[in-house]
Amino acid sequence: MVKHSAILTVILSLALSLSVHANVKVDQPAPDFELVNEAGNTVKLSDYQGKYVVLEWTNHLCPYVQKHYDSGNMPQLQSKYTQKDVIWLQVISSAEGKQGHVDAEKAMALNAERKASPTHILFDSEGEVGKLYRAKTTPHMYIINPEGDLKYAGAIDSIKSANPADIDKATNYLDVSLTSLMAGEEIENKLTAPYGCSVKYKS
Repeated sequence: MVKHSAILTVILSLALSLSVHANVKVDQPAPDFELVNEAGNTVKLSDYQGKYVVLEWTNHLCPYVQKHYDSGNMPQLQSKYTQKDVIWLQVISSAEGKQGHVDAEKAMALNAERKASPTHILFDSEGEVGKLYRAKTTPHMYIINPEGDLKYAGAIDSIKSANPADIDKATNYLDVSLTSLMAGEEIENKLTAPYGCSVKYKS
């Protein structure tokens, strides 16, 4: 009975992982998009062909996001990989009037306060890009390789909690995946079920 229960859990987890990424497929070209950044400039994903790109959906009021920022985990990852010429795009899809919606000035102030260093902050208040990528939670992480293919989609790590004490005990899927990819190795877990607060899309 325990064995059957464990198998069922694995099947359900895989089904969830596949369903939440129905519009984007790992090992297929990542959908191109363009959004305005914190400086008021238009940023296109295709501008970064030839580089690794991380997409990070975020909401500064979400406890799961706060877990990774207040602990320094997310800023450390941003610093580590942007120094390796990885493009890190922080995406805010919270609609106007909903939790996590901020303007450019507020977003930059938050990042300065948290010592965050994404390449760009991108504003998606209409939710078009978030829905294109089927971003479900904050955080929700994606990795795109230099050829423009999506290589990872899902959770930042393996422990679904808002407790910072769990960070060191978890497998950091983003870190492990980027390290493997940049070493020319295959990723073991290409799709995982994201966890966090729901993205606060426009109704």
